[in-house]
Amino acid sequence: MIEAATDGQLSADAGVLLPIMAPRLQADVHPGGYADLALWGAGSLGRVRFSPIAGPYTYAPNRLVSKRGGVFVAQSRPVMLISGVRLQGIYPARRCAWWHEPDGQGAKAKMSRSDHRKVFELGWGVLIVDARDSDLRIVGGASRDEAEKALDLTKAAIIAEAAEYVTRCDRTPEADPLMRSMVSQGVHAALSSIRLDENGAFAGLAAGQAYSAPARTYYRDGYWTMQPLLTLAPEAVREEIRLLAKGVQPDGEAPSGVIVTGPAQSDAWQRFVADCRASPKTHKRAVPEYHNRPLDWWSDHFDSPLFFILCLDDYVDATQDLAEVQLHWPLVKAITDRYFGLAGPNSVLPLKPRNDRDWADNVFREGLVSYDLGLFVGAMDAVARLGEELDPTLAQRARQTADLARAEIDARLFVPETGGYLDYGTPGAFVEDHLALDSLTLSRFGAIPRQKAVGLLKAFGTRLETRHNQHQPYGSWGVMCAYPPFKRQADLRSKTAFPYRYHNGSDWPYWDGVYAEERLRLGLGGARYALTRWWETCLDNGWLGAVEYFSPPYGRGSLLQGWSAMPAAVVLKYGLHAANSEPMS
Repeated sequence: MIEAATDGQLSADAGVLLPIMAPRLQADVHPGGYADLALWGAGSLGRVRFSPIAGPYTYAPNRLVSKRGGVFVAQSRPVMLISGVRLQGIYPARRCAWWHEPDGQGAKAKMSRSDHRKVFELGWGVLIVDARDSDLRIVGGASRDEAEKALDLTKAAIIAEAAEYVTRCDRTPEADPLMRSMVSQGVHAALSSIRLDENGAFAGLAAGQAYSAPARTYYRDGYWTMQPLLTLAPEAVREEIRLLAKGVQPDGEAPSGVIVTGPAQSDAWQRFVADCRASPKTHKRAVPEYHNRPLDWWSDHFDSPLFFILCLDDYVDATQDLAEVQLHWPLVKAITDRYFGLAGPNSVLPLKPRNDRDWADNVFREGLVSYDLGLFVGAMDAVARLGEELDPTLAQRARQTADLARAEIDARLFVPETGGYLDYGTPGAFVEDHLALDSLTLSRFGAIPRQKAVGLLKAFGTRLETRHNQHQPYGSWGVMCAYPPFKRQADLRSKTAFPYRYHNGSDWPYWDGVYAEERLRLGLGGARYALTRWWETCLDNGWLGAVEYFSPPYGRGSLLQGWSAMPAAVVLKYGLHAANSEPMS
């Protein structure tokens, strides 16, 4: 349905949905005639309908161009231009997000107009549509002042900013069309995750489009999203670390994410949380204990504190900015002490409680979890490096713990029958021993011997790359995150209850990137399939932008997901020659 062109842009005869993310404004725009608008920190603003944009279409990051019109998004202000159309209707949102109950102020927008402009003041934001001739300028703002300032940008200025952004995302002009377009869209996913508040200050790395109300930023999403940003925008990485630090508690615990709210919207969110706590049976969509503190988005995630240390370590490695280590060392020490205390008897390996609070948040994993243990070893090695001069006693204990953990992981978690490591469980009792792609953390963070890591990668190639797995029924469509499906149905909930769906075997492009990176780091080659097959599948299905996850029987997750920039990050790090290399024997 969508074809990659030699210039890295994408062409389509039939219109497809264009996902838009800019520092403030975000939207879903369909050339058939509608745009759904939202604003970071405020949430949904409403829908604007317009006459169809005639095809064929050329798509690029945050831009659509046709012979008679197009969609162009500014970077400096929250405004976008839709040209070559007639305005057909404006429908302001009645609530900012799914959890927001309309009240007297928010149920009906206050509207004012001039000859060519309509202004809608909501209880949480402002939407302005300026219609002149065949051009629509659509603006969002946390306040009327922010929105009206965005209208200072002329048509020519908006188009110029849009073109400059497309050029900024195009990092591999020498690549073939498929690879070049994948990298361009991946860089877009990472850069567009950098959000700002109405005053232009950093306001978090967004996981994707669906996270604007309450605005929040995640530890694990942030870690993978920042991989390309370590070179593209290191200052954003630094600010993200400082923001995530606010969610780390004195005892080293941390939530899934940190809420970043504006004053107008946070009141509604706090009312919702209070209502959940008062009537948990009434509010099914938010369990009250998931929000133990005002800034928490889903408290006490097992992987989040470890990701905080890993974020800091990667940032220091990329920038040599040791001041951040000094600033955050009390939190690093608290996290390290916390995981020392989570070890089982006669062991240094932290035991995960039976809950769904790590990246596999539809699976009640417990005991020894390979994914979390890989992060643990990586974090202990990071503490040993970062604390060598600052806190040599803790650094030495962390180094010794990491070495003991490596030996214990290899002795207790290796599964000779598969060449992999158990997903989770307690040896001698129940273990889920299928191949799980998230156990790549064991390889990436040096928690297993190199020879075993090579064997793990080869096992993934044979069983998780769908082109080589004839037992799964859908042909060659990408890299599964787990195979075979989970054994114990009682451990699963929601989407993951179905084989090949979500954590139960979907393709997650961010894991594809981690897998490809490990193949290249270990000298195995053969990375192109993981780097591009998911993208090829997206184009075949008319999915524009770096998709969150997908599988043939169940379709896709969200478009334009930040951590799905990982495949692009790998190409930028290792180069096109390595990315296109054949598998080594």
